[in-house]
Amino acid sequence: MDKGTLVEFRVQGDRRLAVVDRQDGKTRWFVVDERGQSHSLVPRQITYTVSGQTYQPAQIPGFLEEVEPYLDPSSLEVAWELLVEDGETVKPLQMAALLFSDQGPPQCYAAHYLLSEDKLYFKQKGDAYEPRTAAQVAERKHQLEVETTRQRVQQEFLVRVSQALGGEAVEWERYDRQRLEAIERYAVLLADGVRLGLNQDALVRAYPPPAPVQETMATLGRPATPQAAFQLLVDIGLWSPNENLFLRRSQIPTQFPTKVLEVAQQRLNSSPLDPDSDREDLTYLKVYTIDDESTSEIDDGLSWELLPDGRERLWMHIADPTRWLIPEDELDLEARRRGTTVYLPTGMSPMFPSVLATGPMSLVQGQVCFALSFGVVLDQVGAVQEYSIHTSLIKPTYRLTYEDVDEMLELGVQAEPEIAAIAAWAERRKKWRHSQGAISIQMPEAMIKVHDDEITIQVLEESPARQLVAEMMILAGEVAARYGQEHNLALPFRGQPQPELPPEEELLQLPAGPVRACAMRRCMPKSEMSITPTRHAGLGLDIYTQATSPIRRYTDLLTHFQLKAHLRGEAPPFSGEQLREVMMSVSTATQEVTLVERQTNRYWGLEYLRRHLNEVWQALVLMWLREDSGLALILIEDLGLQLPMSFKRNVQLGEQVLVRVAHVEPRQDLLQFQELAYSEA
Repeated sequence: MDKGTLVEFRVQGDRRLAVVDRQDGKTRWFVVDERGQSHSLVPRQITYTVSGQTYQPAQIPGFLEEVEPYLDPSSLEVAWELLVEDGETVKPLQMAALLFSDQGPPQCYAAHYLLSEDKLYFKQKGDAYEPRTAAQVAERKHQLEVETTRQRVQQEFLVRVSQALGGEAVEWERYDRQRLEAIERYAVLLADGVRLGLNQDALVRAYPPPAPVQETMATLGRPATPQAAFQLLVDIGLWSPNENLFLRRSQIPTQFPTKVLEVAQQRLNSSPLDPDSDREDLTYLKVYTIDDESTSEIDDGLSWELLPDGRERLWMHIADPTRWLIPEDELDLEARRRGTTVYLPTGMSPMFPSVLATGPMSLVQGQVCFALSFGVVLDQVGAVQEYSIHTSLIKPTYRLTYEDVDEMLELGVQAEPEIAAIAAWAERRKKWRHSQGAISIQMPEAMIKVHDDEITIQVLEESPARQLVAEMMILAGEVAARYGQEHNLALPFRGQPQPELPPEEELLQLPAGPVRACAMRRCMPKSEMSITPTRHAGLGLDIYTQATSPIRRYTDLLTHFQLKAHLRGEAPPFSGEQLREVMMSVSTATQEVTLVERQTNRYWGLEYLRRHLNEVWQALVLMWLREDSGLALILIEDLGLQLPMSFKRNVQLGEQVLVRVAHVEPRQDLLQFQELAYSEA
């Protein structure tokens, strides 16, 4: 190339013009741009050579000014329409003549510029350009329109994000949901980071951000990490700082499909015919429902009856939601999909729509309610002497809390002798189960509630009222299972293998109470479900099923379907094999719910501690998690929270210690305690 030749090349994709100065070795050339900067190029880096005259670097701006008037991309459409029919290739020199009727250096360079920038009408073939077919151009126009729309929508989305970040109220558009959901899905990975023990860098390496997330975060000047995505959603007001990522990550539904809500409303407006038209009228019985004050799904009530022969009959009345269902209908299938009501500190997500679950399905005080009633006469030691099961009508008399009943029992309220009678039979029943090998493990439990961002923790201890209800529900479960066994019914029977407990002398060496109970609890195997009866070692029963929570536990609902069909003299709706398949699918759903409930409770427990950093807590050393490294499980007695703690000294199981939170990050599931001497408290 001659000195003074004007050439085009690219630097990181940007066009540059420069003037050839001299050769650089055998294959390279030094060129100088308009700023006087020198570049060493090989021929393949040169994308265009301006012919016709030589230039000085200082003339480059003037040359570009001459080119500028010709850079109208729309002019290429005219040229394409002239050339497309013959499909002939064209070079910049010919295109300059066609477009500008001039082949001077500025016009030829303008033609080159337009052709090389064009992505619509022409495609490069060597140093020439070939017109695309009409079909190709139409497709490319469509693609460009789509991309233009995407960029416009993205820009509008970013404007709304900026408005939300500025505190303005924003009405999100339908197209925004796709982008927001992509950010939400990425933010939810924070929960996976906790589960997998990954820090932020490792999490991003394991899960690189999707392109829409990367684009949005980069435009906003934020790092494309799950933590930053979470914070963005908080900052624009879509998420709470305490958003439940465990729930969002799960498959647990939080909204009912429209069709299910419509069916629920239809059932409420016009109740279906009751297949159990010969229900036993038990409205003459005094019925007590006993629950926590916050309970809205009331699914069990209790009665006591003195028989003419002097014997006493206990009644367990269980809500009858199947009265409002047909097996395999929309309500039934949705309940099956959910498996259970979800109970979280922030609220509950019911198995059935609330209009039914807390209305006609529940045992509402003062209203005639449909029920499945278990009448049981116990012998003097607490074993079942006789029983009967009825579809029934009852009228709950009193709605009581556990605290109400505890107070009534403590004061010996004369007006309600039925409560004392039921409590006495519950105590006798408990002793009988223990004589049959039942294992009683009593640990304080934390009930965490969050209302308007205020966290309260109540410690649930074993009480006479809770024991009373638990024993009656276990009794109903035994009776339901007996009925199933005697009539060869497939039911979701529950069993538990015999645990291998530590030797008695070893247990006696541990302090009585939570420490000993904790040692026993870790030896207890999981309960199992089967369509055939099996012993439940923990309860001390040879046969057992759950039937007392059909509004909030689907396996209990299955028991009701099977029992009620047999009571009517009909074939049960589920064969053994069908029941097994349903039980397996429900078990998967309920396991996920149990995990999310546990993770959520732990998060809010840590958040409570974060808000009380300066508090000093009395704790009990329950058990060793890793004794060699000093890691133990402690019980914060005032809160009922069981949490890990590393000790720097030798401590004894059952030892009481004073602790304060040294570091806690609920979102990362990080917690460190500091032990204090009693003199420091």
